[in-house]
Amino acid sequence: MDDRPIGVFDSGVGGLTVVKELHAQLPQEDIVYFGDTARVPYGSKSVPVIRRFSLEITRFLESQRVKLVVIACNTASALALDFLRRQTALPIIGVIEPGVRAAFRQQDARTIGVIGTQATIRSEAYQSRLQRLRQGCRVFAKPCPLLVPIVEENLIHAPIAALALEMYLQEFLSLDLDALILACTHYPLLKDAIGKYLGKNVRLIDSAEETAREVAEVLQSRRLEGTPNRIGLEEFYVSDSPEAFMKIGEPFLGRPMKQVFLEHVWKRDFGLSPDGAPF
Repeated sequence: MDDRPIGVFDSGVGGLTVVKELHAQLPQEDIVYFGDTARVPYGSKSVPVIRRFSLEITRFLESQRVKLVVIACNTASALALDFLRRQTALPIIGVIEPGVRAAFRQQDARTIGVIGTQATIRSEAYQSRLQRLRQGCRVFAKPCPLLVPIVEENLIHAPIAALALEMYLQEFLSLDLDALILACTHYPLLKDAIGKYLGKNVRLIDSAEETAREVAEVLQSRRLEGTPNRIGLEEFYVSDSPEAFMKIGEPFLGRPMKQVFLEHVWKRDFGLSPDGAPF
């Protein structure tokens, strides 16, 4: 048995949806979460910046003796997953592949929508994987840059949220979608509003459940599973405003957080060069 924690990181609070599902499926596992709230959102940033931020956080999680890292951020999964795998011996799991597999669980799914940050959509990570797995699949992808700050600022039920969803989703109404992938871990908090707007015939996919399932498989295959029948502990770190993180994050997690620690990862000496790679 290996009772070292699982490391999870996101640009903000959205990755807590993955933590919630990990806790549900793997209650015996300890979890260390890092939310980069000082530098959110990642979706409008360049590839080198996203990779550097992701590596700084991975180095911090390594310092917490984690046994595996989950990139609970679609943008970082799209642009930094392969880079991080070259920088560490730890298993690294992203959220894109699990989400793509979930979209095709419905055997006759042929028309798939994808909404995410500008960087995620621009990377074409979802589009290329969907079309590779199912030839002839029609994929319609759209960046929705306002949705992350709306969620981060706890404006989910405000009029601006409804206006933003109508602006972004209106063109999907005529596409006869089979499924819509919520390609950002912030978006599940808008799931009810999105479902109401698109109608019950469009299946909404968020990758948290599939990602947790993949984590369980990797832990088992590598003999990294925690001791059975124990209750896992959780630690939460952020790069800015623990109080705001707790207030906004608890709906993502579905339960109260006891404590959140402040950690400025960029102030640590991880031996990184200006382009984000190790010296």
